[in-house]
Amino acid sequence: MEASGVLIRPLRASDIPAAMRLKEAAGWNQTEHDWRNLLELEPEGCFVLECDGVVASTATCICYGRELAWIGMVLTAPEFRGRGFARRLMERALEFLRARGVAWIKLDATDMGRPLYLKLGFQDEAPIERWAREPFAGPVEAPPVASGLAVEEALDREAFGADRRHVLQRLARWEAVSLPGAGYAMGRPGSIAFYFGPCVCRSPQAARSLLSYFLARHPQQTVFWDILPGNRAALRLAEEFGFRRRRQLVRMVAPGAAGAPPLAHNDALVYGIAGFEYG
Repeated sequence: MEASGVLIRPLRASDIPAAMRLKEAAGWNQTEHDWRNLLELEPEGCFVLECDGVVASTATCICYGRELAWIGMVLTAPEFRGRGFARRLMERALEFLRARGVAWIKLDATDMGRPLYLKLGFQDEAPIERWAREPFAGPVEAPPVASGLAVEEALDREAFGADRRHVLQRLARWEAVSLPGAGYAMGRPGSIAFYFGPCVCRSPQAARSLLSYFLARHPQQTVFWDILPGNRAALRLAEEFGFRRRRQLVRMVAPGAAGAPPLAHNDALVYGIAGFEYG
């Protein structure tokens, strides 16, 4: 017990309905499956803050070995905001990750969260944008691609900066397609829109084919696509296929271990991230 009526503890599966209420109050797109994924991937790194027995705040961590970790789902119910609960959970998450010896810690910050993250030692790395495409009435032809997960590990590591096979294998349970030697893409349902990503490709042509495949499969759904705007080719594809920029966040980074070597990554290969909660 940290203060009168306040408790920070691990997230449990039984907390997911309460966590969903926080997510819905924020207007985010995650589903119960996303919460279960995070909990199963890092059961000791997902936290809730209870206030008088009510789940008031959440935060989750995903570790990519000791090279990199990602913090996500930092949420506080509207009625509990302004009481420092997000800061307490962030401090607990950072304590967990630094005890693991993780070299670098990243997150994707909203305008509301960024001032807190700056105070906790995070620095801006790059903007990140959410683009959306409304349901499309006309016919769309799906190009031929190989169904199933076929990730070239060296390519994905170059793009992302760390080994994330364990996360990709889990996300591939929904929809995953690839162009051998050229790249891969995945998609999954959301509570508001179908989500396109991650997508890692060697060329805009490969990304166009993979994107076309998913859009042809989901023409009657709104589609969300999170893009690092440093990849100008991805932005051009978004405009070409009728997406519109909906919001902008900031990708931020903080050292987890003293003297950690720089984490190399190549945003030019990233045509879609895995999600704000995954990186």
